[in-house]
Amino acid sequence: MIVVAGEALVDMVPVGDDELTPLAPKLGGGPYNVAVALGRLDVPTGFLSRVSTDHFGEQLVKRLHASGVSTDLVQRGPENTTLAVVGLAEDGSARYAFYVEGTADRLVEDPGPLAEGVQAVSFGTLSLVLEPGASVYEKVLRREGKRLLTALDPNIRAGLIADPGAYRERFASWLPDVGLLKVSVEDARWLADAENATDADVIEIARTWISQGPAAVVLTKGGDGLSVITATDQVDVPPVTVDVVDTIGAGDTVQGALLAWLHDHDALDTGKVRALSRDEWTEALTYAGAAAAITCSRAGAEPPFASELTAALAG
Repeated sequence: MIVVAGEALVDMVPVGDDELTPLAPKLGGGPYNVAVALGRLDVPTGFLSRVSTDHFGEQLVKRLHASGVSTDLVQRGPENTTLAVVGLAEDGSARYAFYVEGTADRLVEDPGPLAEGVQAVSFGTLSLVLEPGASVYEKVLRREGKRLLTALDPNIRAGLIADPGAYRERFASWLPDVGLLKVSVEDARWLADAENATDADVIEIARTWISQGPAAVVLTKGGDGLSVITATDQVDVPPVTVDVVDTIGAGDTVQGALLAWLHDHDALDTGKVRALSRDEWTEALTYAGAAAAITCSRAGAEPPFASELTAALAG
């Protein structure tokens, strides 16, 4: 089983093109989307979070069940569900405003050591920023990173990071316990405090991170496709052509699909990730890119089911 740890929230997404367009609720949150993606790709998956007992929380839990995700590690509480109000640019890219004060996912408690059958655990996004939950998830990451493949997607939301310098130091402190790091090129620049870094600079930044722990760094490059950087190699795959509705959940789908590919190829282990060949990485990135393209083709974070992805890859 793969456990995904982090927040579940509701994205308020525009429906329409005029300035007064209404907002429709879409279930999401970075880690939540990763869990849904994994479940829909037929990977045994559990979700670790605290979810509200309000109406949105009930819908979040129902969708986990519908996607085949175990909720045994989901804690419940009466606090409100976190809201993210989404604005869309002309190219479908998203910007966010968050309503997070006193919400349920911030109050998660440490579940203790994860069960023996867990092979990997994935972290990311707001859950590693907002206290007191951030310290809880960090504790789980450090403990489980000693024995499991840990995957991290920081998925930076800069507006919620009060002290960027402190967060960057904290991020660096996680790297020895991270087996697989996935970042967008924009996030890589932010994390390195190098806004004007070239693409070549970003590759060198990734290599620096690898020297501190991760077996590989996967870079998402939007319309330029995906890359993976290892200690000795770089593998690039082109983007999948698709009519973009929006990009909500695209990076989360990449994270989920990568972990699904590793699961299906018996590679949920830091040593096995480090040993993947160029051909294997090309296959893994192609799989993840195709999954993300399907997500981009529909509104909100709607990762594909296994049958949809199989058909896309075959077609």
